[in-house]
Amino acid sequence: MSQVNYTAMSDEELRQYFLRHRDDKKALRAYLDRLSKRPREIITTIDDPDFDAKIQAAVLRQMQAAGNNGDPAV
Repeated sequence: MSQVNYTAMSDEELRQYFLRHRDDKKALRAYLDRLSKRPREIITTIDDPDFDAKIQAAVLRQMQAAGNNGDPAV
């Protein structure tokens, strides 16, 4: 089996590769490593009086973003 260059793949290419090769644990690790390095947005805190509204707005933004590019949010 030839060596696969995960770093040369875009995030979406790596995701699709893993979905087609689910037994490739190195591909999964490469993808999860990329996800863990992404900055995380803090939407709200548990004691925020606008907690529900902020969560709903964040979910709506994600749904709209997924609808705009045709890909499910990752």
